[in-house]
Amino acid sequence: MKKKGIIYRLSLWLTPGLYSMISRLLLATCRVDFPDRERVRELIAGPPCVFAFWHYSLVYVVHLSRDGSWVPMVSASGDGEYVARILEGLGHRTVRGSSGRGGVRALREMLKLIGEDGNGAIVADGSQGPPLVLQGGVVLMAGHLGIPVVPICWAADRYWTFKSWDRTVLPKPFSRIRVVLCRPFSVPKGTRRQELEEYRRTLEAEMLGLYREAWGAFGIKSH
Repeated sequence: MKKKGIIYRLSLWLTPGLYSMISRLLLATCRVDFPDRERVRELIAGPPCVFAFWHYSLVYVVHLSRDGSWVPMVSASGDGEYVARILEGLGHRTVRGSSGRGGVRALREMLKLIGEDGNGAIVADGSQGPPLVLQGGVVLMAGHLGIPVVPICWAADRYWTFKSWDRTVLPKPFSRIRVVLCRPFSVPKGTRRQELEEYRRTLEAEMLGLYREAWGAFGIKSH
């Protein structure tokens, strides 16, 4: 058990640097079509917003987050610790929690940090899925602060998928990547809890449309 603990701690120490190096090398070979890149930079530099993305798209979204300071919510699981270390290595202030573990506390902390300074980033379908089904946290957060949600999605023409519930996508070397952005989605500040479900369904429909647009650029229906 002690040996396992040492290996785990060592891997946590090594992972951020290795991930940063490998992802930079891999993604540097890819051709990226991202017509709204400047718009994303303007949003990051402007008033606070919450970037929302599907769980499968984590790899490139982490790479994209190099453009500015985000406050991402990361799963409180052991696997989530690796993601948190990578993001913190990029200069982000992470919040740990999920719908099944410390979610309410994490949401409150995230609201505080975004209110002070920064933009939020949250996985729309949560840390455990089901995939491509919007969880309520992002809508609740946006309504509480009165800040817009900015959905973002990407696809690749050639890629690997992990054997995970979300089929996480990793672009292959020299692949083409298409990144698309939705118009900011607003949830009025102070929206009552019983009204949030309507906003959740609307935002989910917009994000599914964005998903189809990104993959459809390569003639792919779903990854």
